[in-house]
Amino acid sequence: MVYSCHTALSTTDKIRINKEIRARELRVIGASGENLGVISFEEALKHAQDAGLDLIEISPNAKPPVAKVMDYGKFQYELKKRESAARAKAKVSETKEVQIKVGTGENDMRLKANKAAQWLEEGHRVRVELFLKGRYKGMDEAFLKTRLEKFILLIPYPYKIAEPVAKAPKGFAGILERDQKAAKAAGSAPKAEAQTHENQ
Repeated sequence: MVYSCHTALSTTDKIRINKEIRARELRVIGASGENLGVISFEEALKHAQDAGLDLIEISPNAKPPVAKVMDYGKFQYELKKRESAARAKAKVSETKEVQIKVGTGENDMRLKANKAAQWLEEGHRVRVELFLKGRYKGMDEAFLKTRLEKFILLIPYPYKIAEPVAKAPKGFAGILERDQKAAKAAGSAPKAEAQTHENQ
């Protein structure tokens, strides 16, 4: 029977090998992944030495601890590889910001909308803001709010409204986050067609 064991060890943990192992008995995985059962430390070490390999304690907190017969250099390489893969998956989500003004042209609006879509696709939240200065601060609030909502409609990626458009210190702002279900359902459909909008 082939026996596999996934360890939660990391490269920062103190990993005991060969004579550093303190347990008197170990559950041992052989060089080919086979389960050698629970055997004494001396017998386990002999298995490793006979194979020209190391005895590595991979689950020190198990009862009894689990050890594997394999090359220590290869073990460290695989450990680093798993950690790198885990780090790649654990991308940190940030709140990105895209800002428009009352006078922002149509082309610039679309460029900014595409940037917002890219951030949403990467898993970030996006804060969209209509920045007001000078005389624009005195304009009709309903008009200003609608201006920002129209920009949001240009974003070519499925999103949900995390925080609806409201008055902000510098104008009007709202926060979007990606709609994972809608994105998955859209599949390979063109992004512009895959867009979804919640009540704004």
